[in-house]
Amino acid sequence: MLRLAEKNVLITGAAQGIGRAIAELYISEGANVILSDINDDAGKSLANSLGENALYIHLDVAVESDWKNAAEFVQKQYGHLDILVNNAGITGFLETTGPHNPENLDLASWHKVHNINLDGVALGCKYAIMLMKASKSASIVNISSRSGIVGIPAAAAYASSKAAVRNHTKSVALYCAEQKYPIRCNSIHPGAILTPMWDMMLGEGEQRENGIKAIAADVPLGTMGEPLDVAYAALYLASNESKYVTGIELNIDGGILAGSAARPS
Repeated sequence: MLRLAEKNVLITGAAQGIGRAIAELYISEGANVILSDINDDAGKSLANSLGENALYIHLDVAVESDWKNAAEFVQKQYGHLDILVNNAGITGFLETTGPHNPENLDLASWHKVHNINLDGVALGCKYAIMLMKASKSASIVNISSRSGIVGIPAAAAYASSKAAVRNHTKSVALYCAEQKYPIRCNSIHPGAILTPMWDMMLGEGEQRENGIKAIAADVPLGTMGEPLDVAYAALYLASNESKYVTGIELNIDGGILAGSAARPS
């Protein structure tokens, strides 16, 4: 049996990395998936490759008018939403001028990281709740990070934003429960997952290979994870198999947060 048969889904940041892996897995499990991103060419191309159950819309998660447009699109297309994956996010290293350490942080850079990573999630939850009230069983999956649990001196804005996502998830979970809405909300905390987000730090060629080996050496399971590892966690939290699960944080990190080198170097 398909685990997401006839479920209506919206995924942010779906053009690459973890978002792409989730979209592909959800489609294979029978969902109707709206992919969204700001990289329209990659997003449209992916949606086209996934078949008739995949659609693409432009969505800058930091812009509320984009969320309003997305909500109207979902309402017109499906009538309600069953699953939202708040995946879009940035480290700030490529997207801002920085720096990002606590002593010298650039405030505009700090704000941009929080606008996307935190405001984007808060807005996603806001509009998803409105769309999910008509669902029989709905799920919000927020992609946080290992960095939302431990401090990251060189990426204070990223760590702060992901920690806020971790906490906001619990607030949303409790709010929906109090309101008797059929909506669960949980967060996933990936760590050492090999996605394009690592490219700037890893470099190319031999430098990249050595970097991956160095990171893997600090992971108890001895390897970096793949986007699909996170996608399977997102599948569980989206499916009815997790109907009694809300407000949790699920670590997908090879054992890092169990007590090894929790903070990335």
